[in-house]
Amino acid sequence: MSEQKSELLTVLEQLERDRGINRQEIIQVIEDTLVSAYRKQVGRDAIVEVHLDPASAQFSAFVAKKVVEVISNPDQEITREEAQKISSGKKYQVGDTLRVPLDVENFSRIAAQTARQIIIQKIRESERENIADEFTKKVGQIISGVIFRYQQKDILVNLGRAEGILPYREQVFREHLSVGEHIKVLVCQVERSGKSPRIILSRVRPEFVQKLLEQEVPEIYEKLVEIVKIVRAPGVRTKISVVTHNPKVDPVGACVGVKGARVKPIIEEMRNEKIDLIPYSSDPAKYIAAAFSPARVQNVTIISEKDRQAEVVVSDDMLAIAIGKNGHNINLVCELTGYNINVYSESEKKKILAARAEKVEGELAQLAGVGDRTSELLRKAGWDSVAKIAQAKTSELTSIAGIGDKTAQKIINSAKKIINDDKNKNKDEQKEK
Repeated sequence: MSEQKSELLTVLEQLERDRGINRQEIIQVIEDTLVSAYRKQVGRDAIVEVHLDPASAQFSAFVAKKVVEVISNPDQEITREEAQKISSGKKYQVGDTLRVPLDVENFSRIAAQTARQIIIQKIRESERENIADEFTKKVGQIISGVIFRYQQKDILVNLGRAEGILPYREQVFREHLSVGEHIKVLVCQVERSGKSPRIILSRVRPEFVQKLLEQEVPEIYEKLVEIVKIVRAPGVRTKISVVTHNPKVDPVGACVGVKGARVKPIIEEMRNEKIDLIPYSSDPAKYIAAAFSPARVQNVTIISEKDRQAEVVVSDDMLAIAIGKNGHNINLVCELTGYNINVYSESEKKKILAARAEKVEGELAQLAGVGDRTSELLRKAGWDSVAKIAQAKTSELTSIAGIGDKTAQKIINSAKKIINDDKNKNKDEQKEK
């Protein structure tokens, strides 16, 4: 068996040296394997003990049997007479345990090979677990890899000790990646099912951009600059809002770097995807205006903070830029700020205001005692509809310069009459139906 022992010792040392697996774990696997092999020779139910010397790889083997008067299980029991024959130097009583040595020299080469194969299989399983544990710790981090091959639309990436998969859904549709190319990827998930761990990668998620920024911008890593939010149309444009609580630090400047030294490597890794760095502001109008970069905004009106509604006006030549190709820019602005935003060009807004003024003027002209001058006074003061005026108090209208008590009351009464007439008209129409 010296040759077999040498072979086992070589395997033992190689696995510990090359694969970094604890020798004691390997010994335990070997002992369990040899126990199974011996049971095939001495009985399926036999209580077999195997001990392997880690220094020499020599092993000893015994089968333990209980001394009984009458044998009911030959694999585990022996009579006192038989026990006495095996070990003449000791007297055995019923209930004692006899450890019968097994002949390791006659242990077949086939059994040794089987043991070796099972050991390798067990070690591979252990290795897979180690790889899964290693990459589970890297979930949410960026790692580098080399494109190995395409598997239909998915891409297999060589990560060194393991192979990752970049699914089609996690690829940037405009990127053309070639076999052998070095890329950075975000580790998203590790699935332990199957023969080997399935490591899911991504290049489309906002976290991918965040980790690139953390690598390139020390102020972000050191928490001097905070990333508030990242929104992305992969392959087209990414918007990143940043803030600092240190007035001496410019959050956008820190991310860009001197002559773009910090942002350029990120843009290159993202294959020239547009990146807009936005200074965060607690003032929603200011934040929205900045978020429309590269478009310049003329005016922002917050329609409702509660309902998150806003309106933006840009010059005519900025409208296409503000909306972006296929609406990418405005969609990203809405996602970044959390507001539903309507964008108008300057000329469109003028037309809307003119139409609105004409409508108001037409409504106010119906009121008794309201001419052009009074109509203009009411409109400027915010009383721009008959419905509003019908709810007004006399004192509210008399606060407008040029409108006295009598005129105010006359206007309110006229507005109420118009509202009532409209209600009665609607009732009549319903009856007819």
